[in-house]
Amino acid sequence: MKKYFFLFFIFILLVPNGRALGQPDTEIPAATLPSLISATRIEGPLGFCGEKVPLEIPEVRERLEKEMLLILWNRPQVILWLKRANRYFPYIENTLAQHNLPEDLKYVAVIESALLPHAGSTKGAVGFWQFIRSTGRHYDLTINSNIDERRNLFASTKAAANYFKDLHALFGSWALAAAAYNMGEDRLQKEMESQKVDNYYHSHLYLETQRYIFKIIAAKLIFSDPARYGFHLQPQDLYPPLSFDRVKVTAQSNTPLYLVAQASGTYFKAIKDLNPEIRGHQLTKGTHIIAVPKGSGPEFHDSFATLVKQWRKEYKMHVYIVKKGDNLTAIAERFHVPLPALMAWNDLSPSRFIHPGEQLVIYR
Repeated sequence: MKKYFFLFFIFILLVPNGRALGQPDTEIPAATLPSLISATRIEGPLGFCGEKVPLEIPEVRERLEKEMLLILWNRPQVILWLKRANRYFPYIENTLAQHNLPEDLKYVAVIESALLPHAGSTKGAVGFWQFIRSTGRHYDLTINSNIDERRNLFASTKAAANYFKDLHALFGSWALAAAAYNMGEDRLQKEMESQKVDNYYHSHLYLETQRYIFKIIAAKLIFSDPARYGFHLQPQDLYPPLSFDRVKVTAQSNTPLYLVAQASGTYFKAIKDLNPEIRGHQLTKGTHIIAVPKGSGPEFHDSFATLVKQWRKEYKMHVYIVKKGDNLTAIAERFHVPLPALMAWNDLSPSRFIHPGEQLVIYR
C-alpha cells in the first residue's frame, strides 16, 4: 500500500503545473509554469565570465542539468533570490565594473549566501560572500567582537572583487578562480598538479566544488530569463534598492546604538538592518561611518549630540571589580543591564572568560 501511495505522490508532482488530474487551473496559465523537462533543454553557446562552457561534453551538460533541476525544484527560494537581487545587484554590479571584473561574478553571491548578510556556514564563513575570518582579514575586512564587515555589502563586495582578481591572476581562468574561491587556492593548485590538468571541466575535485560552478551558471541562466522558467515577477514584487544616508559618528566612549536610531528618526532594528556589520547593541569608542535612513543625514549630528549629552547625564559610568565566582550573566543580572551591552561596553566575546581583579565598565 505504501509503495502505491508513493508512486501516486510522485505522479502528482510530475503533473504539469503541479495540479491534480482533471482539476482546471483558473488562475495560472499553463505556459506560466514550464515543465522541469523543458528547463533542462539548455541551448548553446553558453559562457561563464566570457569563457565557453563546453556543453558538447555530455558529462558537463549532465552536471548543469542536475543543478538546474535542483534549483528550480525550490521555487520559493528562486523567487526570494530574484526579489533580493533588485536590492543588492546594483551595488555589486557597480563594484565589479569598477574593478574591471566580469558581471557574471555577481551570481557567486547568490549561491554563497542567497544574498543574505547574516548567512553563515559550519566552516565559519560569514556574510554575502562567505569569507572565512583569515581571508576576510587578509582583504582588509574588520572582523572582531564589535564589527564584522563580512556582513557589510560594500566592504565585503570590494574584498571579494580583490580576491577574484588575485585568483584569476593565479589561475588564468575564471572557472578555476571560482573553484579556488570555493575550495581555496592552495588545495586547488595541489589537485591540478596531481591530476596534471589546467581546466576546471576536466578536473576531479571535491563534490562541493564539482557542483559549485554549475550552480552559479544555473543561477545565471535563471536570472537571465526568469520568465522562461515560470518566474513572472512584476516591478512591484521586487525589493527596493538600498536607500540611505551615510554619517560619520565619533563616539567618545561606548555608546548605545539606539541613540543613533533616535537621532535619525527611526528604530533600533532599522539601524541594525542598514548596518548588519555592527554586532551587539553598542557603538564602540572611536569613529564610525553609519548608514541611516535616507533624508535623515542633514539633521543627524545635532540631534545625536543632544541625545548623547542627555544619556550621559542619566547613565553614569561605573567600574566593577570582578570577584571570584563571578560570570558575565550574573553580573549583568545584578546590575539590571543586557548581557550583550555588558560585553560591548567591555569589548568581550561570548567565549571570553573573566578573572578576579578585572575591571568591567557598566553604564546605568
